[in-house]
Amino acid sequence: MKQTRKTISLVVLPLLVIALFMSACSKNQPSGSGGNEASAGNAGASATANDGGNAPADLKPYKLKLVYEGPPQADEAMVEDALNKILTEKINATIDIAPIDWGAWDDKVNLMIASREPVDILFTAQWNGYSKNVAKGAYKELGDLLDKYGQGIVSSLDPSFLEGSKINGKNYGIPTNKELAFAGGVVYRKDIADELGLDMSTVKTAEDLDAIYKVVKEKKPDMTPLYMQGGSFGQLTEFDSLGDGTIPGVISKEDSDTTVKMMEDFDIYKRYLKLARDFFQKGYINKDAATTQLSSGDAYKGGNVFSTIEPLKPGKAAEIANAAGIGGKLDQIYLTGKTVSTSETAGAMLAVSTTSKNPERAMMFINLLHTDKDIVNLLNFGIEGVHYTLSGDVMTPTDKSGQYAPGVAWELGNQFLNHVWNTEAPDKWEQFKAFNEGAKPSPGLGFVFNSDSVKAEVGALANVIKQYQKALETGSVDTDKVLPEYVAALKSAGVEKVIAEKQKQFDAFLAAKGK
Repeated sequence: MKQTRKTISLVVLPLLVIALFMSACSKNQPSGSGGNEASAGNAGASATANDGGNAPADLKPYKLKLVYEGPPQADEAMVEDALNKILTEKINATIDIAPIDWGAWDDKVNLMIASREPVDILFTAQWNGYSKNVAKGAYKELGDLLDKYGQGIVSSLDPSFLEGSKINGKNYGIPTNKELAFAGGVVYRKDIADELGLDMSTVKTAEDLDAIYKVVKEKKPDMTPLYMQGGSFGQLTEFDSLGDGTIPGVISKEDSDTTVKMMEDFDIYKRYLKLARDFFQKGYINKDAATTQLSSGDAYKGGNVFSTIEPLKPGKAAEIANAAGIGGKLDQIYLTGKTVSTSETAGAMLAVSTTSKNPERAMMFINLLHTDKDIVNLLNFGIEGVHYTLSGDVMTPTDKSGQYAPGVAWELGNQFLNHVWNTEAPDKWEQFKAFNEGAKPSPGLGFVFNSDSVKAEVGALANVIKQYQKALETGSVDTDKVLPEYVAALKSAGVEKVIAEKQKQFDAFLAAKGK
């Protein structure tokens, strides 16, 4: 998933603004591939200009530590040096980029938080333990910092992002400026499909993939038809997890029912568990799906993966292909409608750790990621002339592109400041604007569960989920046998108490909105 660095004008979705806050008024936002360079170029020219005149006049040198979820890169130190030259001038800071690979993220970050390791900025998301870690006191409340040092963030983000990611009315993370709608589907090797004569237009449901994968398995026995890392069909269920995807209790975004339930009680979830089991037994899914730490993006680099199930947006296949060094070889198929929930407004954020020794400088840096085109592109794509060449706003890879290709620009800052690759649509950001229009709002849009009162149960449930969920969702175990065991274990760990508390808070949220 790659992001970009350029200012563009994005019109705020009337749908979102109305759905989230009736009082919010629409405004213009970055959204094209060219656009107004004044705000991007001038914001961050100095600490004072960048922070709305509120930055300290004399900043002592400080080294920031940025921890995000993604693969470490060979040329990381080179990019750090280039960033340090700019950051020293702007906010008198240097940076330690400290990515943690996908498979190791949960364990390493949980240990980092538990041990109170000094960190300045941490990636977080509603599906990545946001609410749970707020309850642990891992992230700093950002209201004052945002007011003093984050005005570039406030002016560039659709207000629904900051409002929709609050917990109890407070911000603990700064959302990435990205797409606001969600859709799930399949990314696949178009070149292989063409070679095998596969008509991908016949794929309308996940079950339709069976006939496709059967041919791939027969004709390309060394290729994995569907690569999974811990389960993927959940991208097609259209659940709203109400602010934290790691805590049980969901509603469906597809209807108006506001009853919070275990997802294991939904027929669509059971359907996809059974489909995963069927595909696993047929050899369509990689055998190590429940345990592998190799991300789907990295798996494509090996050349033996035909498809993955992904959250989609315009250009998602091209982003994955570019990160994998196979530009132009991937395409995508949407299998769900477009919806909007807190999962999107809080779907990728940067939090300031409560262990930071200089949270002010951390917020200044996050603000630069939302306003400074040079910085955000450097962090996301590397050094112009080394890792890519640039013509206007279009990047062409060099033979060193693979030395720095994190593929996680969707995690970091303002996507609409990003350049686009030569294999991507030049009007990518205009497509984002169109993609956001007409998305169906979830009844839970804007709600984030506060797990303070059930912290013990949430901790116990995390252990149960870790034991069972990946194995079930990848089809690695017998669904009929293991699912009842899993549900019983969840109930023993207190899932019903957690869901009752989530329902109570959600009902209060709906009542306050007059629903």
